[in-house]
Parts: sequence; C-alpha cells; structure tokens
Amino acid sequence: MFNKETYQQRRARLASEIGRGLILFAGNNESGANYADNTYPFRQDSTFLYFFGLDRPGLTAIIDADEGTETIFGDEATIDDIVWTGTLPTIQQEAALSGILHTAPAAQLHRCIADARAAQRPVHYLPPYRGDHRVQLLDLLDIPPEQQRAQASIPFVRAVVNQRAYKTTEEIAQIEQAVDVSAEMHLAAMCVTRPGMKESEVAAAVTAAALCEDFQLAFPVIATINGQTLHNHHHGNTCKKGNLFLLDAGAENPMHYAGDLSSTFPVGRRFTSPQRVIYDVALQAHRAAVAALRPGVPFRDVHFIAAAAIVEGMKAIGLMTGDTAEAVRAGAHALFFPCGTGHMMGLDVHDMENLGELWVGYDGQPKSALFGLKSLRLARPLEPGFVLTIEPGIYFIPELVDRWRAEKRFEQFIRYNRIAPYMHVGGIRNEEDYLITADGARRLGKYIPTTIDEVETLRAEAFD
Repeated sequence: MFNKETYQQRRARLASEIGRGLILFAGNNESGANYADNTYPFRQDSTFLYFFGLDRPGLTAIIDADEGTETIFGDEATIDDIVWTGTLPTIQQEAALSGILHTAPAAQLHRCIADARAAQRPVHYLPPYRGDHRVQLLDLLDIPPEQQRAQASIPFVRAVVNQRAYKTTEEIAQIEQAVDVSAEMHLAAMCVTRPGMKESEVAAAVTAAALCEDFQLAFPVIATINGQTLHNHHHGNTCKKGNLFLLDAGAENPMHYAGDLSSTFPVGRRFTSPQRVIYDVALQAHRAAVAALRPGVPFRDVHFIAAAAIVEGMKAIGLMTGDTAEAVRAGAHALFFPCGTGHMMGLDVHDMENLGELWVGYDGQPKSALFGLKSLRLARPLEPGFVLTIEPGIYFIPELVDRWRAEKRFEQFIRYNRIAPYMHVGGIRNEEDYLITADGARRLGKYIPTTIDEVETLRAEAFD
C-alpha cells in the first residue's frame, strides 16, 4: 500500500467532485473455478484498490459525500477460516492503514443503502463487470442486471477517470517495476525459444520469469507462431525454423500495477527476407508513433501517423498504391493493421476498461464505427501523466484478405495479386510503454531488442 494520506486525498477529491449522496465501491469476492473451494486467483477491483488499497476479498465500501464519513463493510475471519488461511489482520486494522476509521459487518450494508434510498439520496455506483456485482446491485438497489450498466453513475465514472488517468510519481515507480519484469519475460522468451519447442514451453518460461520475482501475469500470455491472430491464447503448436514468434506478455507487481510489452523474433537465428521487409515496415510505424507523442496531440492522430507509415512501407514493397492520406481516411490500411495503436495502462493493463472506452479513451466523444478505427481504445488528446502503450503491427489474416479480395474492397489501394509471398509472415508487433511528460514522452522500463540487428544478435547468442 501507499501511505494512508494518498488514499485519504484521493477519496476527499472524489467526494468533492461527486458532491452528494452515497458512493458505493464493490470490492471483488473469491470466485470458484469448478467448485466453491477451488477458486480462481483472487484479484481485487482496481478502483477499490485505488481509493482504499485493501487487497482482500469480501469488502464493500461507502463514502457518504453529505456526511463526510467513510465505511468499510465486511466480515472478519472465523476460526474455521483461520485454520485454512493462517492468522489474518482484522478488517479494522487494514482499514486504518488506508485512513478509514469506521468498519461494519457486511449485513449492515443493506440498511445503510436502504436508509439512503428512503431519504431519496442518490447512490452512485460504477458499471458492474462481474456476476457477484450484479447480484449485489440487484439486492441493494432493486435494479435488474440488464439495466445496471445503463443506470451506472456517469459523474462517478468521470470522477474516477479524472483521477486514475493521471499517474503520480509513486504510481509511475510501481508501473516501471512491472515493465522491468515484463522486459525480463520477453528476454527469457528470446533466449529460450528453439525449433522443435512447443509454444507452451515458451509460455512456461515467460510465466516463470514473472513468478520468480513474486509478480503475477497482468493478462494471459500470448505466445504464438500465429501472430496474425490478435489475441491468440492457444499454446499447442510446435515452433519451426522459418516461423516468426510473437509474444505479448506483461507482469503485474504486488500492488497490481501492470506492464504490457510485445516482441516478435524468428524461431531460428535470422529473419527470412519477406519477414525482414515486413518487420522493418512495422518498426518504422512504431517509431513514427513514438515520435508523435507529446501533450496536446490527440492519440487518434498518433494512430493515423502509424497507419500512414504502414501504408508508405507497403507501397514501397508493392503491396499498396495510391495516395497515402486517402488510403488511411478510407481505412484501406486496416487489411494489414485492423486494430489500434495503443491504450491506457495502470492498475489495469487496459486501464479502467470496465468504465467504458467512451470516457476513458474518448472523454465522452463518439467513437468511429469504421473497421480498424473502431478498435482504437484511446483517441483523446494526450496529457502529462498519461501512461499508454505503443503497439502498431502488421498482420496477414487469411480470412480477411480472402474476404476483401472477393469483395474487391479498396482495389484502388491494395495490390491483392502481390500479397501471397508474404502470407507466411503471420503477424508482427513490437510494443512499448510510455509516460507522457510535460514536453514529450518517456519510455518506461528496461529496453528489449527491437531492431533487426539487435534481435538477430540476441537470437545468435541464444543458439551459441
């Protein structure tokens, strides 16, 4: 935990912005994987962590913006619990570390909410994303689950985003820890991968690199020779010489701040000629996006800069043609780059995504429905304190190429008859994490090889 003053200041600011009513924080509970006592790894709700820092299941919190009181609701461990868990601090002891003076049994929460409703006081809650949250809201507020997201408190959502989006110095230190260990995960993969290995063996080495530092995974590891599948969590293929290996993996530190990096490298010692060509185009797009990072620049423009660099690179090797700006405006580049350039990062690897991209990434402005652009999670102007990923990529997705070719889509920009020699490339992505500073941006964490020479040198050393 941070010191209690950090949490007190966060809560005081939130209560001031909300103004009146009760502010309800639903902490997470244990969740059975296949029966009640065999649970998924517990992960506390990130907004609960941000304002209270208490990393244990079974808690709910209330801030009374009218009365200026703060209460943690939860039940203390029984002797039957302690037999299995060992000695635990009391809720009151942990709450005191967060500057909370009042705790109460979980059963008193219902009366607290009922009294507020009877007095026609507003009860603010965030959009639920778990089944137990939905059951709790139904029980406390009589709101059917299908209506709960629509009735969530927009002032509460916006107030949370207005705090969590701007990372403090102490938060940045935590994120940088996570990025450093994330880099070690990628270096482990680059050093261990050999022809004949299963993807699962590489994923195991990556996971071990995090666990050895007492860190957890920020998200399920993507470790694949089929990088054209954007979120590929299958690890059953055998790596062969001539394959590219795409790794997307990040660590979560003990305070639950995340890192998120991607790397692409040959399974053998060197890239093939087609792989080298496409890798360089993707790397130039990455560099162009990084060069554009500074306060005041809309991230949508950063995305377009990366897309334009991909179009220019594809034109240079004969896969695209025509006016670059027109191709990007039309969305023709999305055949090769069908996703976004980056997203916010912090206590969540996709920071605050449960609150909705409309508020987190777009500051309430509408999103595009255009293929490719609709997947851009961040578009708003950048500001100092934002932490985000940069991850443009190039993907040869057979089903997408076949469909667009059959539909004769964007034939004025795409040379379909020249794509076949590159289809085996699959997918290429390099991803880094950046902090927006007062006059530009700073890459966070330990550097991992990105240039062709750097990657091939490391791969050669791994084989020696």
